Order: sequence, then structure tokens, then C-alpha cells
Amino acid sequence: MPLTTHHPLIDGRTSSSALVRAYRGDRPDVTPVWFMRQAGRSLPEYRKLRVGNEMLEACLTPELASEITLQPVRRHHVDAAIFFSDIVIPAKLAGAAVEIVPGTGPVFANPVRSASDVAALRPIDPASLDPIREAVAMTVAELGSTPLIGFAGAPFTLASYLVEGGPSKDQQRARALMYSDPHTWATLLNWCADVAGEFLKAQVEAGASAVQLFDSWVGSLSEQQYVRRVAPHSARTLSHLRGFDVPKVHFGVGSGELLKAMHGIGADVMGVDWRIPLDVAEERLGGGVPLQGNIDPALLGAPDHVLEAHVNDVMARGLAAPAHVVNLGHGVPPDTDPDVLTRIVELVHSIVPAAPIVPRRDTV
Repeated sequence: MPLTTHHPLIDGRTSSSALVRAYRGDRPDVTPVWFMRQAGRSLPEYRKLRVGNEMLEACLTPELASEITLQPVRRHHVDAAIFFSDIVIPAKLAGAAVEIVPGTGPVFANPVRSASDVAALRPIDPASLDPIREAVAMTVAELGSTPLIGFAGAPFTLASYLVEGGPSKDQQRARALMYSDPHTWATLLNWCADVAGEFLKAQVEAGASAVQLFDSWVGSLSEQQYVRRVAPHSARTLSHLRGFDVPKVHFGVGSGELLKAMHGIGADVMGVDWRIPLDVAEERLGGGVPLQGNIDPALLGAPDHVLEAHVNDVMARGLAAPAHVVNLGHGVPPDTDPDVLTRIVELVHSIVPAAPIVPRRDTV
């Protein structure tokens, strides 16, 4: 089913925005910028709003999710909003028992580690996504010409949380299951792909102008493991958007060796973390791919002149791509001074994209 006539991409609200143009490979006069995790703990207004509201409850309360999504747009004047949610929300809506434990992260009461565990998982009920649709619609109505980016965790990362029972540094249990029981692994990742895909679809139907598939733990995989055991399922996630002409961004942490394979699942734009320069990433991708990234989050606390030089270098290297959306190489750290993000937006918007800034290999 195509986008409705009231969708922001169809009625013209966001179709000519700097972000959508860049995602489609058309470099605008002003480089667009937004930040992963721009809505969250770095903002005092977020912390105030969250008092008495548990994380996943906030994600599923339309008024709260919408307000939190809008806060960084008002404060920083970024070129896009990213829908406030969590990687585990689709699993929760499908019936998995999960909670966010302060200081730890998502914790599943019943880890999924066997064929019978996977068989017990149930499909997501489309009606359970109504709070998501409502939150997105409320947000889009407030954003006007600023695009909203839909969000979902990729199958490997969601499966890793399910198998490990929570966050893990190396995903050993998940990778062991991948090798020891390939059929169960594939069935689990198909389930993850379908709940995440429906989650993305609901956001697009309600008005999201682009989507980002986020693979937090993909850096623990070799290219061979990714191509054989993960990529088909990530592609299945995006297949839920078939018929919807929205730009699709794929981002993974520690994914420098996997960029080409990750792009091959059907992504239009590749997000790049801070570990490799953007011009190197474009070269690995073979050219012609719009990029997003890749300010090192660690430098958000650096002296102004150091951060400014780094942002200039990132933007210079982004000229290697047909278009570039400035972002961080990962999410905003919770102790970040919000004023730093506002200054980055102002700096990015002040730099003419075609300016002859020559990248130096020894630049931070």
C-alpha cells in the first residue's frame, strides 16, 4: 500500500527538506544534521519529564513519546527528529517480558536459548502498535516541515538481547546459538525481523519520512558471519516497507568491515561510526552512497577548537559522498552539555558544503 495523500512526503511538507534530499543523494545548500540519542538524558527537560515515568512506559505513552521526540528539535534546531523509543519495544509489544533496569539496560525475564523458547514467541498484533502510530501522528503534526525518522533495532541486536537476557559485551551466547543451531537461530531472527519490520511500518504509515535500522552489536560479527547468518534477516526487516518510498538508513556500531554487506540489504544511506573516516567508508562502499556520521562522541567534551576542527574534518571527508548528513558516530552520551550540540548544529549550518576544506590524515 503506498503512502497516503496526507503523508508528509506526499503532501510536500518534508519532501524537499534538506534531510530527505540528502538521504536521496541530492546534496542541499545547507548540510543537514541530527544526533542519535538526541532525545534523552542529556536534556534537563527530558529528565524533568521522566520523573515518575518508567522508560518503556514513556515509550508507549503517546503524549510522552511525542514530547520527548520534539524536545531536541526545539532546543537544538536540528534538521530531523528521531522517534523516541527503544530497541526492545517491538519485543515487548509482542508479549516478551522485558524491563529497563537502571544502570544495566534492557533485561528479559525469560531469555530465548532453545528451539522451544523460539517456538513460544508470538507474532506481533498490529493493534498493539496503536500507541506508536498515535505518538508518531502527534509528533508529525507538530514538526511541520521537519522530517521525523522512524527507528528500529536490527534483528541481530534484538536477538542478542533476547538470547543473552540483557546487554552483553561480546554476544557469546548469541553467536554460539548461531553456530550450534542454525535453524533455531534463523527462526529467531525471522521473528525479530518481522516484529521490527512491523514496528517500522507503523511509524511510516503514521507519518515518518525516513527510517533508521540500528544494529548496536553487529561489530562482534565477521563479514562471513554477517553475510550468511544475519544479512538476509535484516533485509527481511526492510521488506516490510515494500511499496513505501521512504529513505532507509542502516547504521551499526563497529561496522567498518561490514559496510558494503550492510548496504546490500536494501539501505539507501549508510551510517558510519567514528572508527573510520567518511571518505574511507565511501571508498569501501564503492562510491555513490549517501553517508551519515561521524563525529566522535568522545570529542563532545573536548575544547571548542578541537571539536570545531574535528567537525570541519568530518564535513570535508563527507564531500566524498554524493550527499552527507552530519551525525555522531554513535549516540549522545548522557553527560553531554546540551549547548555543545546546539553549537555543532550552528557550525554545520554555517559551513558551505562545497568549501575546499582539505582533509588531513593526522586530524583528530
